[in-house]
Amino acid sequence: MAPPKSKVDLYAAIRRDARAGMSYRALMREYGVGFRTVKAALESVWPEPRKKPRPRGTRLDAYKPLIDAMLRSDLDAPRKQRHTVKQIFDRLVDEHGAEAVTYPMGRAYVADRRPQIAVEAGSGVVHAFIPQSHRPGAEAEVDFGDVKARLAGEQVTCFVFAMRLSYSGKAVHRVFACGRETFLEGHVHALSVLGGVPTGKVRYDNLRSAVSRVLSSRSRAENERWTAFRSHYGIDAAHCRPGIEGAHEKGGVEGQIGLFRRNHMVPVPEVASLAELNAMIEQWDEEDERRRIGSRPRPVREYFAVERPLLQPLPDDSFETGRLFSLRVDRFSQISVRTKHTPRRHRPGPTRRNPLNRHTAQPTQPSQPLTQEQRNP
Repeated sequence: MAPPKSKVDLYAAIRRDARAGMSYRALMREYGVGFRTVKAALESVWPEPRKKPRPRGTRLDAYKPLIDAMLRSDLDAPRKQRHTVKQIFDRLVDEHGAEAVTYPMGRAYVADRRPQIAVEAGSGVVHAFIPQSHRPGAEAEVDFGDVKARLAGEQVTCFVFAMRLSYSGKAVHRVFACGRETFLEGHVHALSVLGGVPTGKVRYDNLRSAVSRVLSSRSRAENERWTAFRSHYGIDAAHCRPGIEGAHEKGGVEGQIGLFRRNHMVPVPEVASLAELNAMIEQWDEEDERRRIGSRPRPVREYFAVERPLLQPLPDDSFETGRLFSLRVDRFSQISVRTKHTPRRHRPGPTRRNPLNRHTAQPTQPSQPLTQEQRNP
């Protein structure tokens, strides 16, 4: 007879043979166990839980109360004048002769114990999380990430704008070189591809293109151009908590940018211009609709087909995303835009207020039609 595979199987075999008339002694000899095991098997079908061994003592045990006392004293101290791990370790060695204690031992204990002491004192916060569920067409997330590309033979750092619908996971990407205009232009492109605007919250971090000042955990003083833009499109913006504490609040788009970077920007793409790279990105975005997210039974494309009709329509009129600059043709017949000079020659004339977009500067002169100058990355 094959030996039992587990203790439950052993108990079942002992109980079976006991019902067949085998004695305690015969069962002990048959299965190589002691009297207590046979007795326990006949009393219950479930083995007793294995007792956890007592944790082994460490060289730090004798000093843990001292560390706890230092951490408790920090509760009333100013934030910038609390014990660091290095200071705690030095005090243990200098004041209490703890030469046997190593720095990593103290660091690991302090990392675990400090938040526990704060919670015990009522000054700490226990964070709880609730799984999110998203209604179709209601929510989206927006973020920027940096990527590398070889542009006209030179490796440059570009910035990818990403907008991701929370329900379907449909994402739209656009790569820019720099400039605050990219924030608004990225929105215009993404909303046109999606075919509408989410009816609920669109989550952002606290980037300067939108937020001029953080007032409190959720309240923001917004940039005027951003306020006008989102009012035009009917975007209900929600800003995450500053820093790493708020990163999980838009984790979908954070992970989306990482996925985009790994899947499409490795190896580093070589293109002649950003227009060529963005044309490739549009094709990649369409291909990504065929993938399944996690354990979902259907691809992104099918969920987006449900979500798209529920988005609110785009406004009929457009919004000028370019920033107005005072452009003037100088005596060299060139136009200076920030630190760049246009290569084309123009007739000198008076200063005009003209829009500056991410890709083009549009100088206007009297008696001449509107012209466009390509901006370099």
